[in-house]
Amino acid sequence: MIKSMTGFASLTQDDETATIAVTVRSVNHRFLDLQLRLPPSLAALESRIRARVQQRLARGRVEVSVSVQQRRAASIDVELNDTFLQALGAALDRAREQGFIQGSMTPGDLLRFPQALAIKDRADDPAAAEQQAAAVAARVEDAVSAAIEDLDAMRVREGAFLRTELDTRRQLLGELFDRVAAAADQGLEALRVRLIERVKELQADALADEAAIAQEIARFVGRSDITEEVVRFRGHLEHWQALSDSPEPCGRKLDFLLQEMNREVNTTGSKAEGPAVSELIVTLKAELEKLREQVQNVE
Repeated sequence: MIKSMTGFASLTQDDETATIAVTVRSVNHRFLDLQLRLPPSLAALESRIRARVQQRLARGRVEVSVSVQQRRAASIDVELNDTFLQALGAALDRAREQGFIQGSMTPGDLLRFPQALAIKDRADDPAAAEQQAAAVAARVEDAVSAAIEDLDAMRVREGAFLRTELDTRRQLLGELFDRVAAAADQGLEALRVRLIERVKELQADALADEAAIAQEIARFVGRSDITEEVVRFRGHLEHWQALSDSPEPCGRKLDFLLQEMNREVNTTGSKAEGPAVSELIVTLKAELEKLREQVQNVE
C-alpha cells in the first residue's frame, strides 16, 4: 500500500477530572523512530504507548506529545486554635469587666486574628487518588490511539496522491524501456547487417577461418542481446504494481526495486546497440531518480 510517512494530528479531550491534549507528527525516516514526550506521572505508560504506535505505523520519525491538566475539587480543613481562643476569650472578658469593650465577639472579629484559625489542605484518600490516576491513564491511552488513527488517516490520504504520481512515472518507465528495447532491436539488426558485410569481405581472404569468424560473430551478437534485461525490468514493474496494491507497507521494498531497475538500465546501456539507445538510457535514469525521491516519502 502506498502510504505517506508525513502527517500531523492533534486532539484535546476534556471532562470534569482532566484536560488531555495529544499531538502527533511524523516525517520521513528509514525506520520507525518514535519520540515520546509524557508527563512524569505517566512514565509507566511509555511502553504501552510505544506498542500502540508500532501496531499502526511501520516507518517514519514520529513524535508523540501528551499533556495532562488534572482538576481536583478543593479539599480543605479549617481548624480552631483552641489555646489561642481560650486566652483571647479570657482577655476579652477582663476587658469587659473593666469597661474597655462592650458586646460579644462576632465571626468577623474572629477572622481578624490569623492565629485563631488554621486552614489546611485535606490529605487525599489514597484509594480515590489511585483510582483517578488509573482513569486518567486509560483516557490518555485512548486519546493517543485516536490521534494515531487521525495521523494514519492523513498519511493514507497523502499516500493516495503519491500513488497517482508514482503510477504515472512507473507507466512512463515502462514506455521508455519499451522504446529502448525497440531501439536496441534496430541497432542489433543493423549490427548483423554490418557483420554480414564484413564476413563477405573476409571470405575473400583465403587465409580467413570462416568457422572462427562465425563463432566470434555469434558471441558478439549474443553480448548485445538485452532480452534478459527486458524480461527482468518488466518483471520489476509488475512486482511494483503488486506491492502498491498490497495492504502492507512497501516503501523499503519499492526502494530496493528501484535499485534493481537501475541495475538493469545500466546493463542495458552497456550492451545495447543503436544511436537512440544512449539518449533513452539517460532519460530512463533521470526518471528513476525522480521515482527514488518520491519513494523516500512512502512508508
